[in-house]
Amino acid sequence: MKVQAIRNLYPQVVTTRGDDAYDAAEQLIQYDEALVEQEVVRLQEQEASVAYKKNRADEYPPITDYIDGVVKGDQTQIDAYIAACLAVKAKYPKSE
Repeated sequence: MKVQAIRNLYPQVVTTRGDDAYDAAEQLIQYDEALVEQEVVRLQEQEASVAYKKNRADEYPPITDYIDGVVKGDQTQIDAYIAACLAVKAKYPKSE
């Protein structure tokens, strides 16, 4: 994530090796480590704020379970689908 932070803050950076950053002419670019660390924290917070979406998508039951219940008029199946979705939402709440 540090490389992404450096590239976000210093668009002239095209290559990184270890903690060193270079421009297109392979000239070393000096960067503010504290500023980069702040950007890393911002990127981590941004990633965490939307991670719940992927986690939920991976665990939701198939929508066909719900549709099947609707087509058959099976309220028990519909309720089970809704309960399963609510359980996933509770397991992976939206971050504030």
